[in-house]
Amino acid sequence: MVCRFNPRTFVARMREVEGLGFETAPRAVANGVPPLPAIVPFVDHRYGRAAILDEPAVAISLYDFVNLATGKPHVASRAGLAARFLIPEGAAIVVSGVDKDGPIERWWELQDRPAILAALRALGVTLVTTPNYSVLTDVPRTDNLHAMKRILLAWTEMAGAGLPAALHVNGRTQQDYTRWAELIADRPEIEILAFEFATGCGRGERIDWHVAQLCALADRVGRPLALVIRGGGRKLDVLRRHFSDVTLVETEAFSRTIRRRRAHLTESRRLKWVKFPTPEGAPIDDLLAHNVAMVRASYENCASPAIRLRPPTRRIRRAAHRDGESSQPSLLRQLHLPGEARGVSPEPQGVVAAAKS
Repeated sequence: MVCRFNPRTFVARMREVEGLGFETAPRAVANGVPPLPAIVPFVDHRYGRAAILDEPAVAISLYDFVNLATGKPHVASRAGLAARFLIPEGAAIVVSGVDKDGPIERWWELQDRPAILAALRALGVTLVTTPNYSVLTDVPRTDNLHAMKRILLAWTEMAGAGLPAALHVNGRTQQDYTRWAELIADRPEIEILAFEFATGCGRGERIDWHVAQLCALADRVGRPLALVIRGGGRKLDVLRRHFSDVTLVETEAFSRTIRRRRAHLTESRRLKWVKFPTPEGAPIDDLLAHNVAMVRASYENCASPAIRLRPPTRRIRRAAHRDGESSQPSLLRQLHLPGEARGVSPEPQGVVAAAKS
């Protein structure tokens, strides 16, 4: 936790990110926006499979590419990568930085990240997304600001290595999204964003709030931006009205296959899952290929017109959740961080988590 009441740790965490302001982050060159299909299936591992998943583009975890204990890549060639995940050698590879806190914190601790990123570039991966460091409600505001600064620094490392990189715009208040928008507008080298709806941000009414904030961010920046999302597939049509390209890293097909579930489309073209036991030791390649195809078809068949969203301008009713800011103005004034101080209300208000489960 980044808290001023733990001075030794607080000073160390401030030094490692050179302050909480975005302006101290290094600049990077633009690496372009690679073409990607609308739906990219996520492949977690090769266990239970015997054949290559014949897909033009697949996603893998950043933390499965590298040994987090040693900091060394697991593979040194495209052939080795293809064999490790049973994917085509020529497939476009999206390397996803989304995960739980353990792996992403371990990534930050690795001393030789530049060498790992150089190895990814040598493999010719198509795109990499930054770690999604958590912004929580039950921590000091400085912890949130530190997490967002780490996300930006991770992006600068990836982009600096020559990799097309997506910036994960984690935020829990409207001011967080305003800060991201101002940064992105000022840095044209940021061309691709990433977001994760699979956990807290995709639940209940929160998904609509975060989608509205993302759409407003894209409109405010005023230039084409691509977006890569995990979860939240039902909001693809809305997001496509505001972003030049939207790609869904689709994880359900793989996770359901591992649990021996088979997808089918109902008469209303809705996706349903049924139990599908397989003989002991039998490979699940056909089941996985079927599920990937069915999930893709479900998204292709559910397209509907979408309106352009804007964040609400006034509160309609009181609710259990709040979109306001935390109240720590004196802390940020003492830190001499006017940019962050704008994100903190002088009156206590509730806040909303945008964190992983």
